Amino acid sequence: MEQPWIHKSKTDFWLILFPAFFVLGIVFVFQDWLSEIQEDYSFYTWLFLIVFIDVAHVYSTLFKTYFVKSEFQRRKKLYIGLPIICFIIGLFLFGFGSSVFWSVLAYVAVFHFIRQQYGFVRLYARKEEKTKINRYSDALIIYTATIYPMLYWFFSSPRAFNWFVEKEFFRYESQFLIQVSTVIYVLIVAYYLCRTLYLYLKTSYFNIPKNLIIVGTLLSWFFGIVYFNNDLVFTLLNVVSHGIPYMALIYLKEIDSKPKEEMGELFHFKNSKGAIFFVLILLGIAFTEEYLWEIFVWNENFNLGIDAFKWQFFLVPLLTVPQFTHYLLDGFIWKNNK
Repeated sequence: MEQPWIHKSKTDFWLILFPAFFVLGIVFVFQDWLSEIQEDYSFYTWLFLIVFIDVAHVYSTLFKTYFVKSEFQRRKKLYIGLPIICFIIGLFLFGFGSSVFWSVLAYVAVFHFIRQQYGFVRLYARKEEKTKINRYSDALIIYTATIYPMLYWFFSSPRAFNWFVEKEFFRYESQFLIQVSTVIYVLIVAYYLCRTLYLYLKTSYFNIPKNLIIVGTLLSWFFGIVYFNNDLVFTLLNVVSHGIPYMALIYLKEIDSKPKEEMGELFHFKNSKGAIFFVLILLGIAFTEEYLWEIFVWNENFNLGIDAFKWQFFLVPLLTVPQFTHYLLDGFIWKNNK
């Protein structure tokens, strides 16, 4: 059986599978410098990690939806209605206070991050025998890889990092629950390793990309949340291993791999210059959005003296619409691909 690459072995490896391992290597090699980098170069870590990766990956969805004329016409009601619904939900949640708003959004974000990893596993398992045991085993290990670190976060003492804001998650400190969940985690990982070895010995086939996604997820979520208690480490492992593979998936699957007749206007992005233009568009939109956040809400990296506090009940839900829409829209646009 051939390896189920989404695009090609090299592009899949470097752009989808390798980022988690690369960042983890950076963390271990330069961990003594990370606190200094966080302290002295916080603007640049914010710019490159949050703006140019995390926010930018949200807008890469445009190249699978709103920028594709035929696709937009096919699901026009969804693409117009969902942002409006997200804005209305945001207004409703913010009516209960900003803490409620950010808490709900944080849980939705976590669900989205978890489901993306599951989605990659399903993509790389698409050529395997479609049996219940295969599907359930894949789901068990990838959900374990992501949910256990979150449970550790919920049950442990306060961590040195947040998803969005402080006190966004419900927490209940319990060493007993941590120990129980850790035992279950170890047993499931051991089951995954034994089953993978058994299948390899039985079939002489090893699904390289699927297992790299699983191992990369196990390592990045464990070390980013459980092992290290550092804001920059968490951001590096969380953002890079999520954002870069997603942007790569959009470009490789929706632009580079499609024939000209199916692409419409996006055909102009189907070359090296187009790929650079693709990235520049994402960076430009991401910076514009984050600039608006900075001057109207956060006032941390750019402060123009604009006092928009009394309008935050409207501005925060409005500025969150692209992000919120991205979280929910992913459940629709990838459904037939998993």
